[in-house]
Amino acid sequence: MTAATDLYVRLLAAWNNRDAKAMSACFDEDAVMIGFDGSTVEGKAEIESHLAPIFTDHPTAAYTAILRSEHVYGDFRLLRADVGMLPPRAQDIKPETIARQTVVARETSAGWRIVQFQNTPIALDQNKPARSEIYDALQTALKTGSLLTP
Repeated sequence: MTAATDLYVRLLAAWNNRDAKAMSACFDEDAVMIGFDGSTVEGKAEIESHLAPIFTDHPTAAYTAILRSEHVYGDFRLLRADVGMLPPRAQDIKPETIARQTVVARETSAGWRIVQFQNTPIALDQNKPARSEIYDALQTALKTGSLLTP
């Protein structure tokens, strides 16, 4: 596992543990986070402030992810993953929550940090069979008990 992939796994684990401080620690000081609903949060401190009430006030679903690619661009890494969310006490991923996550990370003096994170719903309106294949793959990943399936 690369350092950038490890960073992404830490990000997902922090979400799954409902830990705003640990999740924001994955981000660089001037990072940008774009959520599933399109909300945009800028800056590490603002990311923590945005996430804390979500974790406090809502029973958030846990992520299962399949890493699709990692590309190297000089000092930056671009990761792309497909994710599904498992609501509390559920057995299956909620189909309407599958998404594509994009992470841009760079190595800093404090280690690898995310500079941009985007979570985009997978609709694939013109290709429903592909959407079903992604959902099925995420369900399989969920059943293996792995947070991240390469």
